[in-house]
Amino acid sequence: MSSREEYDRLIATETFDPEEMESSDYQYRILKEPGEDMDSTNKNVNCKSQEKIGINETGELKSTSFVWILAFFSAIGGFLFGYDTGVISGAMLLLRKRFELSSLWQEIIVSIAIAGAFIGALIGGFLNDKFGRKATTVLASLVFAVGAIVLGAAQNVEMLVAGRAILGLGIGLASMTVPVYIAECAPCHIRGKMVTLNVLFITGGQFLASVIDGAFSYMDDGWRYMLGLAAIPALIQCIGFIFLPESPRWLVSKSKEFDAREVLMAIRNTGNIDQELNDIKTICEEERRAKAFSGGGLTIIRMLKNSNMRKALVVGCGLQLFQQLSGINTVMYYSASIIKMAGISNEHEAIWLSAVTSSINFIFTLVGVWAVDRFGRRPLILISLLGVIISCIVLAVGFQLAAINSPHVSQYEKMGDNSSCTQYSYCENCIEDTSCGFCFTASGEGRTNGSCLSTSSTDNTHSLHGRCNNTDLPSDLVWAYEYCPTSYSWIILLGLVLYLMFFAPGMGPMPWTYNSEIYPLWARSTGNSFSSATNWLSNLLVSMTFLTLTETLTKYGTYWLFVGICLLALIFFMCVLPETKGRQLEDVETLFQDPWCKCCPIKSRVDYVAR
Repeated sequence: MSSREEYDRLIATETFDPEEMESSDYQYRILKEPGEDMDSTNKNVNCKSQEKIGINETGELKSTSFVWILAFFSAIGGFLFGYDTGVISGAMLLLRKRFELSSLWQEIIVSIAIAGAFIGALIGGFLNDKFGRKATTVLASLVFAVGAIVLGAAQNVEMLVAGRAILGLGIGLASMTVPVYIAECAPCHIRGKMVTLNVLFITGGQFLASVIDGAFSYMDDGWRYMLGLAAIPALIQCIGFIFLPESPRWLVSKSKEFDAREVLMAIRNTGNIDQELNDIKTICEEERRAKAFSGGGLTIIRMLKNSNMRKALVVGCGLQLFQQLSGINTVMYYSASIIKMAGISNEHEAIWLSAVTSSINFIFTLVGVWAVDRFGRRPLILISLLGVIISCIVLAVGFQLAAINSPHVSQYEKMGDNSSCTQYSYCENCIEDTSCGFCFTASGEGRTNGSCLSTSSTDNTHSLHGRCNNTDLPSDLVWAYEYCPTSYSWIILLGLVLYLMFFAPGMGPMPWTYNSEIYPLWARSTGNSFSSATNWLSNLLVSMTFLTLTETLTKYGTYWLFVGICLLALIFFMCVLPETKGRQLEDVETLFQDPWCKCCPIKSRVDYVAR
């Protein structure tokens, strides 16, 4: 009888005779310490007491290089996500000219990918449960590659929209699958670091995208390379994942314990993985019995009927919701436009400054990777939110000072049409009308002789009439479209940098880390599917409305709105957010047994851990 047949026979009959076990190819020991309480609500508070998977000479847990290779290829999905959010910022400046895009069409092209990601995240839960994490990731990379190729070959706006929609489906599938796959394969003592690696790749993708934007911004069709090059890492991930194993926890849930054992032995530093495998099997059996007792049904219905899972779902979706409503992707999608709004006139300079902001995001995500398993998830979230609030205040004040001190329209020039541009008295009002631009003289005395002139809907590089009716202007004459000259641009750029410095270590990676940890195996795919869909839906809402908000609430009003939202988020997470550092995935769900909103939430969490 083969070792696999012997193993399957023992599992099927559940007869663990000591003599039989001694003679079999696999020996199983219940690694229960004397007097240790193995009740599911109290076990495994300490990671080291659960995972005896290899300890070095200093007593520290260690892991194999293979698990990091696995995390690397998985995190390429995060790289693709980041590359897309970063590349569209610079590409949009070229696409707007090439396809004569209005603000509405710009928002549609940006947002259709997010709508596709929302759909991809929703169907990703079913695909993960049915076909596994590996198959879903391979599918996601193939879909992304197809979308990138369509974008690179686009001949009209319709192809752009179609390519972005296909791309979005791939991003949505990957965004909810990759963190789950990494978390289920990672040892618990480095799980936070490995899941955060995915977000590091997101920020790395954003940085590389902004560099590529800058390099190809000098070419008329540079946007084709910007958008089409994303197919290369997608194909690398697809090929690499063919050789990677399936998640051991998913394998156990499908009664493939032998395959799960082989995977665990490959990704742990020792063959002693019996206790971990037994814990996974125990949880799966309990979940099967619970499902049978409840009569089965949709997983989301079962989650909503369970008080612990309702709390976990609210926390998970709340993290993703506030991550987007804090305004991060308005910064990433429209960073080049925000820099122009700050008064940076040169298009190429705006793109390169956008690359600098992306590099800051990448560098400070490294802080999150370093800190997540040292200080925990909760402190990073709260400190990050506090910093984001301060940063949004700086941005709001900067834009408000620029608006208050906006240059006057002091010169009214004759126009050949019934333009609405003649009604404006200040530059700020003038440039908020997309059919107008500001023409002024730059001299040693500042900005003088300002005029609000109409511009072409197909070419906004000059006015239709008056002094700026030419792309080759005198050295002292400046045409400003969608920005006003201001001496307060440094405050806005400072706010942008501070925002990324605070957001990157906490609110960037931690929502993904939390959501990969807080659901039990039976609810993990569905929980991540709904939380990821919440992320993309709120992302869609913000990106679809950002340019419109800046036109209706003004730029500074939009950032004051973000300040209010972040204050609500800070209060919410101070009340409901538990700490998951050092806990096994099979034990994390017990954190939601405590009631919410205690008078002293920090003390209550300390008391809980002490118990």
